Amino acid sequence: MEAKVFSSLPSEAAKIRRAVFIEEQGFKEEFDETDSRARHLVLYDGEKPVGACRFFAGDTVGDYIIGRLAVIKDYRGRGAGARLLGEAESAVRREGGKRVLLHAQISAKGFYEKQGYSAFGEADSEEGCPHIWMCRRL
Repeated sequence: MEAKVFSSLPSEAAKIRRAVFIEEQGFKEEFDETDSRARHLVLYDGEKPVGACRFFAGDTVGDYIIGRLAVIKDYRGRGAGARLLGEAESAVRREGGKRVLLHAQISAKGFYEKQGYSAFGEADSEEGCPHIWMCRRL
């Protein structure tokens, strides 16, 4: 699998996010103004886009936020999510990032913990779905 970074939201990433977050999970507010300032990463299996996420600088120097991490259904449980997250972390390091934060769905908390992330703060809700902030030093 290979990852590519884009400076604007590519159609492949939009299609994956729409399938996962809107069609499967029922979110309504998937696309926002952050998409215009974020970098977008797409993971490909050959020519096929199988995962996507975005990342952008946080409020504190050295902090980056990774978000909207999505893998198409056929590739879940096969290491694509971990690969996608690892590629995003590598891209963040190249940009000088020292720490990654993400706003994880509670249902995905265990996945992120396996990747070295720790939860902090109180759980909150995004469109009725429980989320928690997590972080990892790079």
